[in-house]
Amino acid sequence: MFSVRALARSVPRTLSRSLAISSRSALLRPVPAPKNVLLQTSLKQALQPSCAAFSTCKAVKQAEGDIELVAKLEDELKHEKASGLEDLDSSVQNIQYVLQNNSWEVKDVPGEQEVVLTKKFGGEEIRLTFTVADLQNLSEQEDFEGALADDLDFQGHQPVNQGRTGGNIAQHPEDRVSPADREFEDVDRDLEPSFPARVNVTIEKPGNGSLLIQTIAQDGLFQIEEVSYFSKPDLAHALTAEKDWARQSLYAGPPFENLDEDLQSFLERYLEERGINAELANMIPDYIQVKEQKEYVRWLESVKNFISA
Repeated sequence: MFSVRALARSVPRTLSRSLAISSRSALLRPVPAPKNVLLQTSLKQALQPSCAAFSTCKAVKQAEGDIELVAKLEDELKHEKASGLEDLDSSVQNIQYVLQNNSWEVKDVPGEQEVVLTKKFGGEEIRLTFTVADLQNLSEQEDFEGALADDLDFQGHQPVNQGRTGGNIAQHPEDRVSPADREFEDVDRDLEPSFPARVNVTIEKPGNGSLLIQTIAQDGLFQIEEVSYFSKPDLAHALTAEKDWARQSLYAGPPFENLDEDLQSFLERYLEERGINAELANMIPDYIQVKEQKEYVRWLESVKNFISA
């Protein structure tokens, strides 16, 4: 492409040739001076934008909302990395203690919700599974129960007659408790129970099928809900939708609470002898909280990196 400077230099020569031709044919007809087409074409090309109006060229400027969102995500990341696990220090120590002093092997894949603990007990293969989703579901349940409690608390403020001078005064439920008993109530409120974590226990004997024991780990106890036997061990794990569907068509056994009390005690002892005890029941809710915190930080980083890319 000619430069503008080269084009400017060529204008006089082009114009002189045009005048010479014009002078020779002046007697026949007037000839207007020709336009410098090359100059106009070059100028148009120079002024033409590098990207077409509807091209897929990458925008140079990032949206203002994206910039603010990334900044907010970075602030949240700094806060969570600085104090997130510090608030769960006692939980981390409890997890380390239990795993170091027992033979459980942990399968914890970053980015996945489910955690698997496995061990061997004689010729048995024991597998425990639990999920971070229980903590998320608990938040939704607490919101519902909180709204219900507020409604009941409002209904509980019933007016009572306090004599001729007092008139009707709304009485709170705590007003019916003596001051001495309130001190014990405050202590009970400080000892908040841990959240319930659903734990599925499978105990497999090669060639003899497996047991699936569905439990709830809370406050240092494994509360058994149901005990099922499967002749095919893969049905107890139900790792696919097909296996889960096949398992649902089988008899799962009666509710645990409907069993004879002595039978309930023996089944609870059966789990304790295999290391599924109070120590583990306290550790699992701690593990869920710590993992949920790590997954939240990982989620923040992934979203931030995607938006800022």
